[in-house]
Amino acid sequence: MFDYLRAAIRSAKDHDPAARNSFEILLLYPGIHAIINHRIAHFFYTHKCYFIARMISQLSRFFTQIEIHPGAKIGKGLFIDHGSGVVIGETTEIGDYCTIYQGVTLGGTGKDKGKRHPTLGNYVMVGSGARVLGPFKVGDHARIAANAVVLHEVPEYSTCVGVPGRVVRIKGEKIVENQIPDPVAQELCRLHVRLDQLEKKLQERGDSHESL
Repeated sequence: MFDYLRAAIRSAKDHDPAARNSFEILLLYPGIHAIINHRIAHFFYTHKCYFIARMISQLSRFFTQIEIHPGAKIGKGLFIDHGSGVVIGETTEIGDYCTIYQGVTLGGTGKDKGKRHPTLGNYVMVGSGARVLGPFKVGDHARIAANAVVLHEVPEYSTCVGVPGRVVRIKGEKIVENQIPDPVAQELCRLHVRLDQLEKKLQERGDSHESL
């Protein structure tokens, strides 16, 4: 547990130029709090104490605005910057020293059974507002641009942008696109993003009514 915590703090120092010292990161960074809470919740989840695990994850969501399902597998050194609106699904797997910005969804499409969520390799960066949806792998050192909607596998050392997500660089070299984008697929992705936004608004309103 302490090794994971030290790795998370070190990762925050490396990625956030505003981070002053370890004490400040430990006390004031919601991403660190969410990861600590997830480690505890995941322990109970792996020991089949599902109610306690979900209770911890929901309390963590309330205080940090970061929702991590206790079943998700997270490696060391994950840095969640800002963190508000981040959602990580049950069968998500995240490698070592990844970076996730605010508003990211690592979710499913609703069509798959069993393994429903993505697997991120090591040193992956997911930009703010991006959606990575489905049971595929994002390779090591890949970068996903802000607001991209990724529905397919992403190679290692590549950069993926757009709606739907497409690889534009691999190992720093630009990819020449010969195919015309599918307008139907683009529209479906836009509708999926809009539906996701509406569902979150409805859930927030429901939570506010319950608190009253």
